[in-house]
Amino acid sequence: MYGMVNQAVESLVRSRFGDDAWETIKRKAGVDVEVFVSNHGYSDDVTYQLVDAASEVLGLPPDDVLHAFGEYWVLVTAREGYGHLMSAGGNTLAEFLTNLPDFHTRVALLFPDLRPPRFAYSDSSPDGLTLHYFSHRPGLAAFVKGLLSGLGKMYDTPISVTQTAVKADGADHDEFAVRWGTAAA
Repeated sequence: MYGMVNQAVESLVRSRFGDDAWETIKRKAGVDVEVFVSNHGYSDDVTYQLVDAASEVLGLPPDDVLHAFGEYWVLVTAREGYGHLMSAGGNTLAEFLTNLPDFHTRVALLFPDLRPPRFAYSDSSPDGLTLHYFSHRPGLAAFVKGLLSGLGKMYDTPISVTQTAVKADGADHDEFAVRWGTAAA
């Protein structure tokens, strides 16, 4: 993963739990990088180790850490660093989600070595859709749910997300039923 991902993990931990928590997490993860360079590639293992260590140090399940990170990614990292790309996604949550399959195509122009996930959608209606998530990286469904939750907050739109297919359980990919507005209740 690019360093910007690990920078965001660091920023989330420091902002919510303090500098000492971050240093403890890095030590527990066995990560001796002083500063993550945003456009430098790092092994995916570094990110997974940081999430596992954060789970232990903060006393949170790994899925809670990933969910919080997904929300943080949308509400802080993406808005601050890639606001123009986020704005180009659409004026509403529904528009953004239907444009999501093209989002990483635009991001790949900035990061040519990026190996992004792929999104598709089906069963679109005025108040929901089924989101399909394809990735070579295992175990990130909770992160995707956090991203979706963050998008709901970004667009000030109630959202509910239910995972309906789980790659780790043998499905071809992860799948989520996403509802918004009054359908999210």
